[in-house]
Amino acid sequence: MSKIKPYKDSDLSKKEQVTKMFDTISGDYDGLNRVISFGIDIKWRKKVVNLVATQQPKMVLDIATGTGDLAIALADTNAEKIVGLDISSGMLEIGKQKINKKGLSTKIDMVLADSENMPFEDNTFDAITVAFGVRNFENLKNGLTEILRVLKPGGIFVILETSVPTKTPFKQGYNFYSKHVLPLIGRIFSKDRSAYQYLSESASVFPYGEALNNILREIGFINVEDFPQTLGVATIYKSSK
Repeated sequence: MSKIKPYKDSDLSKKEQVTKMFDTISGDYDGLNRVISFGIDIKWRKKVVNLVATQQPKMVLDIATGTGDLAIALADTNAEKIVGLDISSGMLEIGKQKINKKGLSTKIDMVLADSENMPFEDNTFDAITVAFGVRNFENLKNGLTEILRVLKPGGIFVILETSVPTKTPFKQGYNFYSKHVLPLIGRIFSKDRSAYQYLSESASVFPYGEALNNILREIGFINVEDFPQTLGVATIYKSSK
């Protein structure tokens, strides 16, 4: 797995660095996401919600929930309880404010915890989602193994993650945008100059498509499928237990 970290001159672990980074950029995160993705990330999350809704889950876990965008969107399903989990208290605080404004505080709980060591019993959740979070795991396989543990048999696991277009000229255009434009936007609008450089670099080396499918199968997930989005700049992965 990639050893790319947000702060190259820091001795902190990747997990500690990612926590620090998201705490720092939490105030800018939602607005920057809309700019960087041209708002298309909202459409991608809606597709994740639709996949989850087909399972009619009662208990849903959204890992790396950040400011709660996907957890809030999942409230449109028939779920009785949604848990948003993240290691960044800064992101969670903004998420809680958004949830309160929408009157969803009785349906959505925001939990500060480590996705690679979750405070839940085995076989707790009917559905688990992760949007743009698995590439930030310190150990991808440990994180996925922990997700498999808390997912109920027959439950659905859906990942939304960045990927790299494979066809010309989209591949070249994506590479230019991710290496030059995205970090520039981050430097201009964010308090953390390193954060969006890291997000760009980590996306470029993270396994995607069949490579990630095979890792999911190796961990023990079944019925693994992937659905590339918007010329391949993101991919939705669906699997089960």
